[in-house]
Amino acid sequence: MNNKKLPKYIAVAILLGIVVGWGCNTFAPTPDSAKEIAGYFSLVTDIFLRMIKMIIAPLVFATLVAGISSLGNSGSVGRIGLRSMIWFVSASLFSLALGMLLVNVFQPGADLNLSIQQAQAGSALTVNAGDFSLKTFISHVFPRSIAEAMANNEILQIVVFSLFFGLALAYVKKQGNEKIGDLVDDLAKVMFRITDYVMMFAPVGVFAALAAAVTTQGIGLLFDYGKLIGQFYIGILLLWVVLFAVGYGFLGRPVFTLGKLIREPVLLAFSTASSESAYPKTIDALEKFGAPKRVSSFVLPLGYSFNLDGSMMYQAFAIMFIAQAYNVDLSFTQQLLILLTLMITSKGMAGVARASVVVVAATLPMFHLPEAGLLLILAIDQFLDMGRTATNVVGNSIATAVIANLESKHGDTPQAHSAGSRPQNA
Repeated sequence: MNNKKLPKYIAVAILLGIVVGWGCNTFAPTPDSAKEIAGYFSLVTDIFLRMIKMIIAPLVFATLVAGISSLGNSGSVGRIGLRSMIWFVSASLFSLALGMLLVNVFQPGADLNLSIQQAQAGSALTVNAGDFSLKTFISHVFPRSIAEAMANNEILQIVVFSLFFGLALAYVKKQGNEKIGDLVDDLAKVMFRITDYVMMFAPVGVFAALAAAVTTQGIGLLFDYGKLIGQFYIGILLLWVVLFAVGYGFLGRPVFTLGKLIREPVLLAFSTASSESAYPKTIDALEKFGAPKRVSSFVLPLGYSFNLDGSMMYQAFAIMFIAQAYNVDLSFTQQLLILLTLMITSKGMAGVARASVVVVAATLPMFHLPEAGLLLILAIDQFLDMGRTATNVVGNSIATAVIANLESKHGDTPQAHSAGSRPQNA
């Protein structure tokens, strides 16, 4: 498949998925029949996402190790890591604050007037909030086994092991042994080729994902929750404007070139609601932009755990929407505490499926908000997840490009918006 045509195929797949899903939902004799039909679509999506997960761990390992060993010294790694974390924390705080501001202005849940007593009497949530203790999170970052980390696609654990491996490889290369380094570089090339093969299946996976969601939920759900969905996407659009404006401040006009290059991974993330599906193509787009692989392969995996701008906004919208729906008046101080709580707890949920929903479920009881309110969000979570996942890709792409550009000014790497060096393959 011609990679230049892939975004067009994905766009067509999105439209077809919605139309076919609407038809299946409309003409299915019973809701159970609709779920059964959706199950067949979901099988196709599951196969595609399994293939994506199949390549994530070796791709992250190969590119990250090659990048770190090329940096040559721990000082460069530490500097890039510090710059990355400063950006990630700042972007996360801004995304949460913007979400809080907009949801207070829009008041999407104000007209629902739900009863807290009824919510408490309702069925219990099945979302597992997990253990959010700082101790558990910190211990979980360090892998017991790299094989286990790769099997579970634990990105942070893979990053930690790759950091040690890359630094050790850099030392070995200084001793004159280039064989392992060449092997890692060749592994990265192989994984990029496998990525090209997997991406040929992307339009089919996208079609099936949208068809399954609309078949079970029905397109009418979009109209029933249109106010919340519309206002959330207004917030997402504003966040994109701010992200690109900040990127323009660091990169200048090339930030718009970056925007064109990441259209494919952003569209893929949006349609599948999976950041993992976009990771290989995001790495590819950043390299075409000119961000050195040794920088992008280090910053991007960190961003997948610490720089989730869209998820931050979603969590702010979800918490405040539930509070408004049940007429719970939260003071400025309480909202500030919620913001800080979300900022901390969200960092401990890397690699958890539907992590944003889990974070919201764990935060609600902390502020005496009805946990059953999450059921209001779950019905449309697929459509909200699409927007927040695409935004995460945009935020991480801009962050990586900016940090690569700052490194180029430090004199260690080439300019981030120069021509990419990896040969382009169809």
